[in-house]
Parts: sequence; structure tokens; C-alpha cells
Amino acid sequence: MSYLKFDKNLMINLEQSLPKEVLRTNQAGAYHCTTVVDCNTRKQHGLLVIPIPEMDNTSHVLLSSLDVTVIQHGAPFNLGLHRYRGGVFNPNGHKYIREYDCENVPRTTYRVGGVILTKEKIFISHENRLLIRYTLVEAHSDTTLRFRPILAFREANALCVANDNLNGDCPEATNGVSCCLYPGYPRLYMQFTEKPEWVYDPHWYNGFEYVKDMERGVPYTEDLWVPGYFDVPIKKGESIIFSAGTTEVDPAKLVSLYENEIASRTNRSSFFNCLKNAAKQCYLKEPEGMYLISGYPWGKILARNTFMALPGATIAINHRADYEAIMETASKALRTFMQTGATDKRIGGIDLPDIPLWCLWAIQQYAKSYGPDDTITRYGSLIREILDYITDNRHPNLRVEDNGMVYTLGTTSPVSWMNATLNGRPLVPRTGYLVEFNALWYNALMWASSLTENVSEMSSSRQRWTSIAEKMKQPFIDTFLNDYGYLYDYVNGTYADPSVRPNMAVAIGLDYSPLDRRQRKRVLDVVTRELLTPKGLRTLSPKSFGYRPFYLGSPEEREMALHNGPARPWLMGFYADAYLRVFGMSGVSYIDRMLIGFEDEMSQGCIGSLSQLYDGNPPFSGRGAISHVTNISEVLRTLTTLKKFIK
Repeated sequence: MSYLKFDKNLMINLEQSLPKEVLRTNQAGAYHCTTVVDCNTRKQHGLLVIPIPEMDNTSHVLLSSLDVTVIQHGAPFNLGLHRYRGGVFNPNGHKYIREYDCENVPRTTYRVGGVILTKEKIFISHENRLLIRYTLVEAHSDTTLRFRPILAFREANALCVANDNLNGDCPEATNGVSCCLYPGYPRLYMQFTEKPEWVYDPHWYNGFEYVKDMERGVPYTEDLWVPGYFDVPIKKGESIIFSAGTTEVDPAKLVSLYENEIASRTNRSSFFNCLKNAAKQCYLKEPEGMYLISGYPWGKILARNTFMALPGATIAINHRADYEAIMETASKALRTFMQTGATDKRIGGIDLPDIPLWCLWAIQQYAKSYGPDDTITRYGSLIREILDYITDNRHPNLRVEDNGMVYTLGTTSPVSWMNATLNGRPLVPRTGYLVEFNALWYNALMWASSLTENVSEMSSSRQRWTSIAEKMKQPFIDTFLNDYGYLYDYVNGTYADPSVRPNMAVAIGLDYSPLDRRQRKRVLDVVTRELLTPKGLRTLSPKSFGYRPFYLGSPEEREMALHNGPARPWLMGFYADAYLRVFGMSGVSYIDRMLIGFEDEMSQGCIGSLSQLYDGNPPFSGRGAISHVTNISEVLRTLTTLKKFIK
């Protein structure tokens, strides 16, 4: 039985099937994303969505969808499904679906009378090309498939309105046609393994409605262009492959191209393999280097998410070479900033004050897997550069105080991962001494001192690092640990923020902490009691002022809620580290049980992945980006940590 299989009863029930989305990427920035019933519910959905660097740094929807009609004895049966203005669904092709299987490639099985047809979609790695294979499993009479492409040619966060400015020409390509609706866009080549009959029949289809955008309080209707349709006869047992790409392909190579791509895929036959597949889909290889995209469908390349997610997205799935490639690209940008103050055009937020701290944490995880010798050889100079950069107070917004702790200003713009804003101002104005900043700082100093213990040329640096760590240990406790047993989130002068937030979980989950075991346990108890959910840690305790558990409403309402209640799965990584550090082997079964909540998500939301955040109250629905690399990676890292304990 497939790990990710959905039967007819679920698929024909739109209330259950429409919320389930499927994502595929080519690890070069392009993606395919829609629902399991192929009804687009977001403006970012599409069969072929690609970056166009010549235009901007965003994605663009070229091919929105492809309606397929089964024709027998002149009778058409359209398998497509769209929602139009007013909530009208048409042509209701979902009623023909008998099964949906997403273990290897997304495969939909349709039954129309005596016809059984399967549809399988696959993205070609590092190429802007989607292949769809249609196989006629059963038929009792002559059958023709009619393919009607629905085109957008727009930015993924925009909407299209019927206009007279498009170029409707569709010149012939080998076994197909090509088109380019607007200047600046690449041509879209639509081709088949068999030569089709192309009928040029151009129309605007008006009033497509995207229910997810409607729920989010943003514009949600558009018009799309249909240039015509292809007719292809098909026999029982025969397969036809459709290709949509930005370059013309030799149709004779489509079969081998499809089969070779399938052979390289990881079957999503388990919880771990689902997350492994999801992590790899966030890889981005470009001529300038290798990156991690923060998530889909609107994620960007961000420095903080890169370093936070890097260990889980690579080391946890035995992709050491990818770790090193991504770290090389990211650390180059960080070094450039440290040396010149110049930010990076591709990696956002490289100038934020906690980025060097998260970079050191990511290298620490590398050392735990591959040993000190390899780490010092590859990253020793980088470690020293970062620590010297911080201790010499060269960062414009991270200052080492006389007590050894680090101080940052965050009143006018957000400086931490809690970066929600309203009217340009931080909604959570974390400023001064931030608890996770100082925990990461202490951990980095102690770890670097231990790592370089036998490196004679670093002895003076090591003494300096140890001295600062020892100096800040007691001030950390005095500053953050309160009489109620938890850690203040941030302290600025005489003000100590009393909100119960999950950043303290980072402080107790790190390898080195100023807190002793008893103090860690007290903090852990508060986190467990007030922040823990089946989907990660809440961003704010229900007992704290301003708790907003549901990420719903207008953009302003959602921004207000973003870090004031909804749960984040990535924090489970540090919670698990803390729990296992306090309870050892006796905590393994508990953490294993807590991960069940994430495994349940493999068949919800984005199939095989984890959403950006989850409501803080039941039923803990997924919200935000449908696939988020930091969440995926930290749950993967937790699974790997558990395996080490069990061994």
C-alpha cells in the first residue's frame, strides 16, 4: 500500500481534496504546484512556474493548467476542474478520479465509462521543463485525447486581466507549437511524443477564482488565455508524453528523459523520505553557486533561513557535498559583508545581527557529524574571522558589552526571526539583550574553544573566546532567568519583556549553555506547559498578553498574529535537543511520540511537506507558505538525533 495514496471518496469530495496541494521543483528555481485534483486555488499555482532573472527576482506563471478531454464516439468527457467567479466549479472532471498516488510521482487515475486513463507529472531537474505522461490503461473503442493549454504569462503574485496587448501567434514546433504572449518572456514550447493535430481556437477564459487568495483577503480573480487545443489519438496500453518547456526538445528523447528522471527520485514511502524529498526541493543550483530557498510558493533566498536549515536539509539526509556547496556560497556573501559592508544581491538579510551566530551554529552541526579535523581544515579560518568580527565590534548592529553579552537595536526595524511589521515598525520590538542571540553567542564561544583546543596557532584566540564566555555566564543568568523559572525574551535597560516565547527553547537546546541542568529543566517545564503543541512551539503563550492563535483574516490581521501565537515546527528541533539533554534515553520515546503530529501532516496541506506555521489552538491548521525549509530541516535533524540515541 502506498504511503501517500488517496481514494475516490476523498478525491471527489472537494471539501477534503481542495486543501491538499502538491509541489514539485526542478532545484533551479522553477516549480509546479496545484491541488491534488488539479484545481488551482492560489495565484501562485501553475503547471510551469519559472524564474526569469532577466526581468526580476520573482517567479512567473507560464502554463497555468492543461485541461484534458477524453473523446469516444464523438462524446467529450473533460477531466479538468476550475473554480470560476461566484464559486462555480466547471467542468467538474474530479468526478472521474478513482485514485491519486503521490509516492513517486503524482499519478491520477481516471475512469470514464470503459476508459481508464492515468496521468503522471514530473519535473526535469535543473531544466525548465514539465513532463506529463498519459497512459490509456483500458478502452473498448477508439479514443482521442484533447489537450487545451491555459496560459498566464504573468508574475506569480499578480493576476491577469483580459487585454488586447498579447501576441496570440502559435508557430509550429516539432510535434507541437510554441507561444510567447508578452515581450520579455521566454517562448513556451508545448510538444508531444506523437504528432498532434493543432486547432488554433483563441479565447479568453474569464473569471477564474482562487479560494485561498480569497481567504487571505487579497485579490483573487483573473482571466486566462487559451490559444487552441491539441487532438492526439491513443490506443489501449499506449502512453503519450506532453512536454512544456522554455526550449524546444527532440520528441524522440522524451521517453528516456522521463524514465531517467524517475530513476533519480526518492520514493516518498516513509515520513523520513517525504521530508528528505521536500528538503531537496528547496535546493537551488545556479551558475554563481548553490542556495536554499526558504519555501514555496513565495519563498526567497534568506541568510537566516539558509544557516538555520542547512544542517537538517543536507547533513541529516547524508548530503555532505551539498552542505559544503551551500555553505561556500553563503559564507562568501557573509565574508564580503564583514569585510566591506556590502550586502548580497541574491541572499537577503546577510547584514542582520544574528546571521554570523547562526552560521557558527550551522558549522557546529557539521563538526558533530564529520569531526573536528575536517571542520578546522575547511572552516577554521571562517570561524576565527566571524568571532573576531563580533568581538572587535565591527558589526553595525551587534555590540559586545563589557559583561561579554551581545546587544542589538531592534526598535525601528526587526533584527530577529520574529520580523513581523506594521506600517514599517516591528510588531514585536525585540531590542537590547535578546535571549537566543546571547545563547548562540555563548555556545559559539565555548564550542570554538573546544574545537580548537589542540590548534596551537589559535591559542591566543581561544583564550580570548573562553574569557568572554566565562565573563558573560553569570550576567546571562542574572539578566534572563526570572523567579518564575523561565527566561525573559529580551531585556533592554530596566525593561524585561515578560512574554513567554519560544526563543528560550534555543537557549536550553544548544550544546553549551550558561544554565545548569536544573535550570534548563525548569525552563523546559514552562516551555512544555505553555508553548508545546503537536505542530511545534507556539510563538507566544496563551497566558501572555496579545495571544492570537489563528493566522487568519486580512493581511494586517495575519501580520499581527504571525509571532503572537501560531506554532513553528522548526523550534521542535531545539526543544527535542533540550529534552534529550535533560532526560537522556528516557526522553526518546516522548520525543518520538511528539513527532507523530508532524507525520500526520504528510497527507495534509502540501503533500509530503510542512507548512510555514500552524495555528496555536486546535485543530492546528497549517498556514502561510505551503512548504518551508526551516521546518522541514529541523524535523529531519530531530529524526536523525533520535536515530543516534536509539543506536
